[in-house]
Amino acid sequence: MLFLTIAICIVLLILLISWAKCNTFISFIIVSLLGGLLLGMPLEKIPGAIQKGVGDTLGSLLMVILFGAMIGKMVAESGAAQRISDVLLKAFGEKKITWALVLTGFIVGIPLFYNVGFVLLVPLIFSIVYRLKLPAVYVGIPMLSALSVTHGLLPPHPSPAALVNQLHADMGKTLLYGICIAIPTITVAGPLFVTTLKKMDVEPLQTFKPKEIKEASLPGFFNSIITCLLPVFILLITTYFNLNKTSSTTPALIQFISDPSMLMFISMIYATVALGITRGNSIANIMHTYADSIKDVLMIILIVSGAGALKEVYVQSGVSAQLGDAFNQLQMPPLLLGWLISAIIRVAMGSATVAGLTTAGIIAPVVVATNTDPSLMVLAVGSGSLMLSHVNDSGFWLFKEYFNLSIRQTLKSWTIMETIVSIMGLLGVLIIDYLIK
Repeated sequence: MLFLTIAICIVLLILLISWAKCNTFISFIIVSLLGGLLLGMPLEKIPGAIQKGVGDTLGSLLMVILFGAMIGKMVAESGAAQRISDVLLKAFGEKKITWALVLTGFIVGIPLFYNVGFVLLVPLIFSIVYRLKLPAVYVGIPMLSALSVTHGLLPPHPSPAALVNQLHADMGKTLLYGICIAIPTITVAGPLFVTTLKKMDVEPLQTFKPKEIKEASLPGFFNSIITCLLPVFILLITTYFNLNKTSSTTPALIQFISDPSMLMFISMIYATVALGITRGNSIANIMHTYADSIKDVLMIILIVSGAGALKEVYVQSGVSAQLGDAFNQLQMPPLLLGWLISAIIRVAMGSATVAGLTTAGIIAPVVVATNTDPSLMVLAVGSGSLMLSHVNDSGFWLFKEYFNLSIRQTLKSWTIMETIVSIMGLLGVLIIDYLIK
């Protein structure tokens, strides 16, 4: 009965979002209400559980997501992304252009949320396509593979950051493991895989031909790259300090700057000064840019909070503990199980964020019961959430329409790339798990 109830909740969530076209946040609340009833929660307790789930989730993530959106918008609109792309292209040359694009996508993708990053980076891709007369898919896949990996595996992106919160993982450690997995994953899914697509020569729609910012108006390269990577630098430094500290107490300053909300706030302030004020931009214009950035992520915030509501219903109904006991009896390794559940929900539903967060509510008790490293579980679930993107995924259609491809061509390029990312991510997680045991 337990697994039947969970299956009913997941199927209903899929039908509400995919078939009924219901708003994802509203779908999560409906399923949370129904799940609470089916799991035997007292009727008067269900609203409180939902409110607690929403509040607890947003309490630790709201500032991370909002400040991240502001940094990403500033990086894009100031021309920092274009500057990084131009410098790397000159350094690598046309023969190694795919590696330059991978590095650009990885660096710029860290502060940019996926859908926002896609729309903002595609003009860079098309500028190279028109400038060097190269096939659009050959140019685009390497950069977008890097963007996909950062979206699915690396905090402070919303999905991995929310998974860190729900599974009680360490964000710095997750980022460190994630970077170790990201490098070989992007290499295989980007520059290596794209060599099979050289003959897929299509003409991108002229509508998306970019208007580049004049070079004289662009920020400096080091200024641009430091702004993009500052959150990563802070997390890695504080993680290194925590792993190598000689006493049981952590200095107050390290605790302060290692808090995800504070490190993103510090990074946002730096971006405001480095890419805004010092380049003659007024505070009023910068604040207008930040206001626009918030509109881009409001739905992501609602989705994350809705997933938190469903998780809290599982916790307060006692189903989480029962799930932990039940899954603990399985012979399947917990990390593989987390990846598989996430992959199944992703294929059925289309959304990587929803797949990852739904899986977290199911797999959280397994992490505790099996003493699994929560940071690795975050990465396993995140990898599964990228599996087999197809016609029910908005990213699939973004790629198809922007690159002017047929559905068959999109399946042969985009879908296979995302599947490679997912499988390589799982292999990386299992290898790290083996090495640290």
